Amino acid sequence: MTSMNTAERLAAIRGGAKPKRHNARTIAALTRNPGCARRAVLDCAGIDKQRLAAYVDFPARFGQSQFAIARGNAFEAQVKADGAAELLTLLRERLGLSIPEVAYDDLASVTGREQESPEVRYARTRTLLIRAATGAGDAGTLFDHPLLRINVAGQPVYLEPDLIAFQAGGRFHVVEIKSFAIVDGQADAGKVSSAAIQSAVYVLAMRELLAEAGFDPEIVSHDVVLVCPRDFSNRPTAVLVDVRKQLAVLRRQLGRMTRIDELLAALPPDLSFDLAPDAAGVPTRDPAAIVTALRAIDARYTPDCLAVCELAYFCRHEARGCTAALGPATREALGGIDRVETALALAHDVLPPAEEQAEAAALLQAAARLRAEALAGAPA
Repeated sequence: MTSMNTAERLAAIRGGAKPKRHNARTIAALTRNPGCARRAVLDCAGIDKQRLAAYVDFPARFGQSQFAIARGNAFEAQVKADGAAELLTLLRERLGLSIPEVAYDDLASVTGREQESPEVRYARTRTLLIRAATGAGDAGTLFDHPLLRINVAGQPVYLEPDLIAFQAGGRFHVVEIKSFAIVDGQADAGKVSSAAIQSAVYVLAMRELLAEAGFDPEIVSHDVVLVCPRDFSNRPTAVLVDVRKQLAVLRRQLGRMTRIDELLAALPPDLSFDLAPDAAGVPTRDPAAIVTALRAIDARYTPDCLAVCELAYFCRHEARGCTAALGPATREALGGIDRVETALALAHDVLPPAEEQAEAAALLQAAARLRAEALAGAPA
């Protein structure tokens, strides 16, 4: 299957809807479960999984509130105001750089991002970043709204990051602007971790862009500048976050993903998630047909999916009774045992184990025996 055929097939699977653009959050979530073919296909096709999940009556139950989104947008606008003057002051302080003059390049389309194709916007981003990497005298220092590209399951995926790429002293630094507060030098560990893996996606995408042009990928620093409100004010502060660990995980997980053309080859040729909206935009397709289409693609549900995937509640319902639904540790410990009822039967020695189940059966029987002893000795 050629690249063009793959693109056409993904477009047919998506249907008439516009492709949903990726961001670092979706790439980070995808790489947390590289064995899930369902998410790989839907994401590479650019399908709106949140809308799809709601249509089959399993709506996603996570995401930012409108208030949080508005607050984040307002904080970002404040930091970027006046050619990012406030941000530049923070960068001088945090990175110890002397920057007498600054060029601010907004890489959003001059004619409007909706009218410009991703390929054109990416080419524009690439040209300006390469010019900066060569040290040209008229090269920019601050780059807003770049469009980056990363390879996911053999398919190029465009990212429209909410970031500024900062170039000075011969190196680029990714700047991630978040609206959660840093209070007394401390921030919520989960939010910092999420920001770190998202920033690592941007670092990897920029390194690949510059490496293709013959530059050392290390020209993009692994130290990301995280900009957040300080204490309980709306004044920004900046800290450096080392994302080397996240980069290693990201490379490994992307490398483990099956190529999208191989996944597509195993799917029904008429597979489509087109909701077939009428003239008023109301979907007309039977939700049961969408459920059938979803079940045609293998999923690999784990409890972690509930925090990162819009289809997690559908997949959890589908995986009920499977040992995989109990998490990766349980799935690995019970290798060869797919169903919970089978595990319970082996634990209570009412089902003879198959050869490949013998080791897991012995562990289950020992666990059942220890549990029974513990319950027998427990006070009433």
